[in-house]
Amino acid sequence: MLYDLRAVWNWRLCLLFFELGLWRAGVRVLYTVIWVQHVVNWVPETKLALKKRWVWEINRVKRLFVTILVIMGSSFSCLSWASEPTPWQIGLQPPASPTAVMIDDFHDILNVIITVITVFVLGLLLYTCYRFRESKNPTPSQTTHHAGLEIAWTFIPVIILVAICIPSMNLLYFADRTDNADMTLKVIGHQWYWEYQYPDHGNFTFDANMIPEDEIKDGQKRLMDTDNPVYLPTGKRIRLLFSSVDVGHNWSVSSFGVKVDTWPGRLNETWVQIDKAGTYYGFCSELCGVNHAYMPIMVKAVPPAEFEAWAKKAKQEFARLDEPDTPALPTVKVAQRITTK
Repeated sequence: MLYDLRAVWNWRLCLLFFELGLWRAGVRVLYTVIWVQHVVNWVPETKLALKKRWVWEINRVKRLFVTILVIMGSSFSCLSWASEPTPWQIGLQPPASPTAVMIDDFHDILNVIITVITVFVLGLLLYTCYRFRESKNPTPSQTTHHAGLEIAWTFIPVIILVAICIPSMNLLYFADRTDNADMTLKVIGHQWYWEYQYPDHGNFTFDANMIPEDEIKDGQKRLMDTDNPVYLPTGKRIRLLFSSVDVGHNWSVSSFGVKVDTWPGRLNETWVQIDKAGTYYGFCSELCGVNHAYMPIMVKAVPPAEFEAWAKKAKQEFARLDEPDTPALPTVKVAQRITTK
């Protein structure tokens, strides 16, 4: 019975190490458990009891792993519909536009490529350290050149870079501009707020400022909500034009795959097509001064009918760009004194 208790407590200690993440210690204890199992095989009266306990502990491990997988799966399923940064987020935000989908796919491909390269180089380094260690190779080789190896380590990286370049250039030109836009939104950066213009829907304009902390209401997000959110229709190709009036800014919304600089005297362009209705957030991603951190972007993507209703209301609420701010003064004729020599 002594061996039975020893094996059971060693197995419990092994489970504890695994649950705490101490994998190396857990493997060592597991080896001890296996050794005890072999010893117990020589003791017939304890073999049956330990076998039952062993099966029970294995089922416990299975239940633990299934619970962890369910929790992780439910957590990631909640994140998959997020339109903003979330705590403990891993990877990119869920894509909401064709450009963002292509960026997400390209990101996954690159992760596979760099992982394979890293594992290969690490394995080659470890093999070299082991194979050519001093005790096994006291007289090192004096080889300085190897034509085949030099050709290989030149052309293989070239092939990898070309394979990366093709989808990269496709993505770059796809996100550059659109020729068949359904509408245009002009974004102008200020210190430290955004100005938006709708030239195709009445040519009105408005400013979007961050809501101060002392004015935040229930349901609003600190440092993220603005007083005037941007409304855009879903399923439409939207041309985005960017400029600035003072310093460099950057209009960045990760879910759209958009991250474009705004500079004074320069007009940058890209486009977006929002596939899913919702509220999306972004931030200024170019250091632009003391209040750089307080330039959030808030976009509400709504169905086209709802957007048209909002645009009709916005034309009455916000000022037009082609109308003067104040009425012109009446013309007054001023007598001029003409002097003659």
